[in-house]
Amino acid sequence: MMNLTHTSLWAGLLTLALNVGAQEATIRKNLAERIPQFQSIDEISKSPMAGLYEVRVNGTEIFYTDAEGNFLLQGSLIDTKQRRNLTEERVDKLTAINFDALPLKDAFTVVRGNGKRRLAVFQDPNCGYCKRFERDLQKVNNVTIHMFLYPILSADSNEKSKNIWCAKDRAKAWQDWMVRDQTPAAASCDVSAIARNLEVGRKFKITGTPTLVFADGSRVPGAISAAEVEKNLGETKTATP
Repeated sequence: MMNLTHTSLWAGLLTLALNVGAQEATIRKNLAERIPQFQSIDEISKSPMAGLYEVRVNGTEIFYTDAEGNFLLQGSLIDTKQRRNLTEERVDKLTAINFDALPLKDAFTVVRGNGKRRLAVFQDPNCGYCKRFERDLQKVNNVTIHMFLYPILSADSNEKSKNIWCAKDRAKAWQDWMVRDQTPAAASCDVSAIARNLEVGRKFKITGTPTLVFADGSRVPGAISAAEVEKNLGETKTATP
C-alpha cells in the first residue's frame, strides 16, 4: 500500500512538472515570436494570483502574462488583503546586495558615535543629490559608513574622486568638498580601487547616485532624508549570505 501511494505521488509530481515545463515553453515561444525583445527571458514562474505568471527579464524587470502568453502586463501586483505591493517586494529581493560581499577595502570609512550600525553608499562627487544627502547624513549618529567613490557623471567626477582617494585623510577631503564646498587638492596614488568600484556598480546594476546599501542587503536609490536613513538602519538586521 505504501509503495502504491509513493508511486502515485511521484507520478503526480512528474505530471505537474511536465505541465509546468510545457506551459513555460509556450509562454517563452509566444512572447519571443510576438515581442522580439523578449527573446531573452531570465525566468518564468507562477505569481501569487491564480492564472497569472511572472516574467523576469534583464535581471530585475518584472512583467506578468497569462498561461498562453497572449497578454502582457507591466505594473504592480497588489495584495489587497494584506495591503502589500508584491511586485515591489519581489524587485527589492532581486536587487538586494549581500553586504558582506561588498569590497570594503575599496571604500573609505566614516565612523560616528559607537559605529554599531552599518551603511554603504555609492556616490559621485559632482552629484547634486549626493551633496544634499551628505549634508543631511551629518545628523545620523552611531553608524559606520563605507563610502564608495562612484564617478559616473563626468571626467571631472573621476578627477575629484582620484584626488579624494589619494588625500592623506580621505574622509576629511570628502566632507570638505561635499559639505563645505572646498575643492580637493590635487594628489596622486594607486586609484585602481575606483575602477573596481565601477565594476562592482555595473555588476549590481547601480545606475544612479547616491545608492545606499544597508546591512540586510536592501538598497535605496536616491537622496533620502536623515529620518529615512534612521528608519532603515533601525529596521535592518545582519545580512543573509
